[in-house]
Amino acid sequence: MIEVREVSKTYRKGAQIIRAVDRVSCTVGQGELVVVHGPSGSGKSTLLLMIGGMLPPDSGTIRYQSDDIYQWPPRRRNEYRKHTVGFVFQRFFLVPYLTVFDNIRIPLVLQGNRGNHRRAVEELAERLRIEHRLGHRPAELSAGEQQRAALARALVGGQRLILADEPTGNLDAENVQTIAECLREESRRGRAILVVTHNKSLIGIGTKHLRLDNGRLVEA
Repeated sequence: MIEVREVSKTYRKGAQIIRAVDRVSCTVGQGELVVVHGPSGSGKSTLLLMIGGMLPPDSGTIRYQSDDIYQWPPRRRNEYRKHTVGFVFQRFFLVPYLTVFDNIRIPLVLQGNRGNHRRAVEELAERLRIEHRLGHRPAELSAGEQQRAALARALVGGQRLILADEPTGNLDAENVQTIAECLREESRRGRAILVVTHNKSLIGIGTKHLRLDNGRLVEA
């Protein structure tokens, strides 16, 4: 489904060149749950943004169903982000003036789905143990509850590719297991899932485990 070929990305900080991602190659197939583990600053978030169509690489290609997504016109890449990719951001980016229910259903609205969203939202909220928070606004939630709401938002639209940036960073051990089981179930349903994390407890949930260190994939 997704094939990353020799992808690199550098940043300039004054006179210093920082190679955030260095000639990385990997694949994420349908039904796979790939966990990329590595310390903070190792390039994990940069890799996700490139795969998600939000940050072009300096070199290399990112192919979705054999097409280089950065050869597409901007409008087609926007459609890819809207209909194909569900993104769990590390900083959540929940809309502060919307309820949790309305935050979760945003992808359905953007996709033009005008049906009754309640059943889909409530089903995910129950799986992630935030069903009692659907009428609240993000500021009234704990960081862990906000994180689970952000995951529900990424999953609700039915996108085939889920990219999760540190999806358990604010969770206790019990809720880490809730998130892990939800991700496993979604991969069993045929979604391609890529999780980047520094949480070693997530390594075992994947069908494939990779390690990113200083921008390069190394032996896991």
